[in-house]
Amino acid sequence: MLNGLPVWSHSSGNTRFDFYGDTIEVPFDFTRVLDYKEPLSAGSIQAFYEKLNATHYQPVVEALQAYKQDHKPDDWLFYQLIRKTAQQTSPKAENYNRYTLYKWFLLNKLGYDAILSINGDKVLMYVLSDDNIYDIPYRMKDGKKYVCLNYHDYGYNIDFNKERFDVVAVNIDGAKNAFSYKLTQMPKFDEKNYREKDIQFSYADATYHFKVKTNDEVKNLLANYPVTDYQQYFGMPMSNETYNSLIPQLKRDLKGKSEKSGVSFLMHFTRYSFLYRPDGENFGKEKRLSPEQTLLYEGSDCEDRVALFFYLVKEIYNLPMIVLAYPDHVSIAVAFDKPVGTPIMYNGKAYSVCEPTPQSKDLPVGKMPKSRSNKTFEVAYAYQP
Repeated sequence: MLNGLPVWSHSSGNTRFDFYGDTIEVPFDFTRVLDYKEPLSAGSIQAFYEKLNATHYQPVVEALQAYKQDHKPDDWLFYQLIRKTAQQTSPKAENYNRYTLYKWFLLNKLGYDAILSINGDKVLMYVLSDDNIYDIPYRMKDGKKYVCLNYHDYGYNIDFNKERFDVVAVNIDGAKNAFSYKLTQMPKFDEKNYREKDIQFSYADATYHFKVKTNDEVKNLLANYPVTDYQQYFGMPMSNETYNSLIPQLKRDLKGKSEKSGVSFLMHFTRYSFLYRPDGENFGKEKRLSPEQTLLYEGSDCEDRVALFFYLVKEIYNLPMIVLAYPDHVSIAVAFDKPVGTPIMYNGKAYSVCEPTPQSKDLPVGKMPKSRSNKTFEVAYAYQP
């Protein structure tokens, strides 16, 4: 018994688990899981927190903090480690509410400002964030925005007009940091988990073949990643193995080509190497893919192709670009030394449309579909090297 509650152990020693090639140890004392079978309420959560706070949790927090200091992961990757630690300690399938409370506890003890809200048997966990998030709920507290981290566990299907969720007030010292969804690095995935994907497309009466190394762990890492600003997606790096299997090969094929011809090559690569598939058909909901995810999936939509094209042009030519957001489509335009076709003027610079999504005609650089020539758009993101 611990503080009047039954406990049980998952092992006779420290719990060890792998996290992208690193061995993480959770001290035995923390793996002695507190039971939580009471109905969700502010009182039962407060009591659970007090008892969990009385355990020997500090070595676990110190181990996670040491990982963060050594590897400097972005918040999204670090949260995956927190999730896995909670899963090792309190498996999700055994008791979802207890698993969520462990995640919430660890987030706060690691300095993040995380809160809970409850309705009946549902518990939503939010974290303070300054990012723009478009497909998951957020709530305001004390003038600050908190974004939901576990909405996907309820199938993205809660009617907040009918279900009222009340915030659970628990004061936790030191929990004040905001969570960022920005990804600046990918984990060092095990090389043996990559597979070669054959990609081919035709351009200028020639067929090009690529063997790109892809890893389904990228899908898992970003499975619940929300819809954020275009800048967040376009700035996501590729994992080392995928990058090194694609970018050097593209650079070899582009050797000797002019800048405009090279951009045209990349436009056609992005346009014709993948099936077109809208998000509703692909995922059942709106989802923006990172450049590496676009390589992974067999089908992708216009936003995903713009992300991949942007990434390739930035990596190889590093030219100014603007993202063109229409009500029903997303495209992109590139600034050359001299524009091609009818340019789009933005902040005194001329940009040439480069359509990376298949159209009824094989459009060259500088040409947009007639159906959009008179339609209004907004510049959703502008990149300047």
